[in-house]
Amino acid sequence: MRFMFLNHSYKRHSAELEAHIVKLLKSYASPDTTFELAYPEDLGGGEVLSLLEERKALSGLHHILETPALVKKAVEAERKGFDAVIQSNTFDPGVEASRLAVRIPVIGLLRASLHFTASICDKFGLIVPLETHIPHTMRMVQTYGMASFISGIRTVGLYDTGDLSGYHDVVVERTLAVGKELVAQGAEAIIPLGGKIYPYVVTPEELAPHLGVPVINTKAVGVSYAELMARNKIQHSIRAYPCPTGLDPETVSQRSK
Repeated sequence: MRFMFLNHSYKRHSAELEAHIVKLLKSYASPDTTFELAYPEDLGGGEVLSLLEERKALSGLHHILETPALVKKAVEAERKGFDAVIQSNTFDPGVEASRLAVRIPVIGLLRASLHFTASICDKFGLIVPLETHIPHTMRMVQTYGMASFISGIRTVGLYDTGDLSGYHDVVVERTLAVGKELVAQGAEAIIPLGGKIYPYVVTPEELAPHLGVPVINTKAVGVSYAELMARNKIQHSIRAYPCPTGLDPETVSQRSK
């Protein structure tokens, strides 16, 4: 199986981080599964993303502006024979729109992880990087019909667009602190969101022994869902996602004249 692992932003990772990501993805996958990291074009959201990152005010607006470019990459993936697209960002940018454009599976890490976690417990907590992530996250949870499972949501107050490798101990300390608060309030499992932090800097497997509840690796869940769908030739329901055929990636995001 061959999967496109699609970054939400046009900004490329360093070669070192790319190698680290591919190594992690392969560790979650079957031996015959391969991954190609891909980046969308900047069709207009890049300037807004840079501004929001600078102000540490990531509200979800940039994800909306990135959607046309992400749909275009999904169409390209289908044209090139990929078996599935996995959106790397844990807030599922462009996933719903992409499912309306292609028949190959398009996996959203948030939705997949919410449903997976709901299958192993009744209440779970979410951890996000910044306070400004909370409203958008809860809107997504409500859209997916999963709000009744959420026992609480906390932030680690940490977001950085550069090299986060030096933040490992800080991330662990802050995540365990808010994770223990969530468990004390009734969480039976924890989903840490923020794709560049978990699992690239800190793996959920490091955290679980200290919290006493399952800590979900969203990347591992996404890979498993993609393999399940691709191996069993399962597509998104055509009734839920009516999809035209023959879309060309070069025309997906163009305005009509």
